[in-house]
Amino acid sequence: MNIKWCILLALGLSFTFVDGDRERTLRFPQDVAKGNSYVEEIPDADYRHASEAAYRQFRAMKYGVRIHWGLYSMLPAARESWTFLGLSDSDRQAYLDSYRKWNPEGFDAEEWMKFLERAGFRCFTITTKHHEGFSLWDTKTKVHRRPNYGTPGSPVIEECALAYSVAETPFKRDIIRELCTAAHRHGIKIDLYFSHSDWYDADFRPFGRHPLQTPGSSDIKTVEERQGRPAVLFPEPTPEDRARMMARHHEQLRELLTNYGKIDMLCLDIQLGAKLWPQLKQTIKELRRLQPDVMLRNRGIGNYGDYYTPERVVPGDKSASRMPWMVIYPLGTNFSWEGDGAKHKGAKWVVDNLVGYGRQGR
Repeated sequence: MNIKWCILLALGLSFTFVDGDRERTLRFPQDVAKGNSYVEEIPDADYRHASEAAYRQFRAMKYGVRIHWGLYSMLPAARESWTFLGLSDSDRQAYLDSYRKWNPEGFDAEEWMKFLERAGFRCFTITTKHHEGFSLWDTKTKVHRRPNYGTPGSPVIEECALAYSVAETPFKRDIIRELCTAAHRHGIKIDLYFSHSDWYDADFRPFGRHPLQTPGSSDIKTVEERQGRPAVLFPEPTPEDRARMMARHHEQLRELLTNYGKIDMLCLDIQLGAKLWPQLKQTIKELRRLQPDVMLRNRGIGNYGDYYTPERVVPGDKSASRMPWMVIYPLGTNFSWEGDGAKHKGAKWVVDNLVGYGRQGR
């Protein structure tokens, strides 16, 4: 299986404290603030960010690797799970069913960490679950309703009882457990990526650019019509659907911050939007109680986050935000497997960015 790698640079900006706690209102670049416009600017009084020590450790990392690994890794030219949206119905079903073939027999978490240590990486990010919904850990949660793209009149929503995880593959092993255990042994900081969206779970429709759209969704054009295909609309989720969705979302995040020891960063992705923000906010508060010093990426949670991630650009203006940031930059042309070495940025590009930024002063 191809493992999808891309380089990230962790370069923290300065931040301020007020009365022993972090200043609550953090300035974002305009594009970042717009993406979280439904989140209140000033967090609730009972919320605390990670500690000053956690922020110092974040800024000291400097250099890490971001690993994209999921069902899309078995495709020859995938752009992470975004590839799914451009597939025909039959290919979509084949993609979703490909978990039955997931068997990376050569995977060795210890060797991964030895390599990261030799290369000077201080941290790593791993996609515990990308948008397609396949979990790289042994989640005990279940999907109860899923899309079926392989039947006449498809897609349809059908009943199921599946974790949709590595535990149901030929491989069976808990990849996240093995990676976290090895990382703790080698002193490498852990960043667990987690997508708020879940395209395998029909309860998540239409949120997070879910392929199963509803008449009231504002994402119809961006999900289906943008791909040159008509949108197939489904009934709005019921209150019971939404409650079940957010309960599973909460439980998966609780598992990640409970079962694998100290987690240094939680890399959240995709916005669920204003309707679900009250429930999501309660989940974020619970995560903070579980691991007070976990650094939360701000995607979908605005000023409740601890850091943000400029993509494909190293900010030139160090006053752009009081929130520390971690640049995410692909080693190749995209955040996916790049087999042509001529398209890799190479060591000089990495060193120039790390050293060059450092010379600017902080």
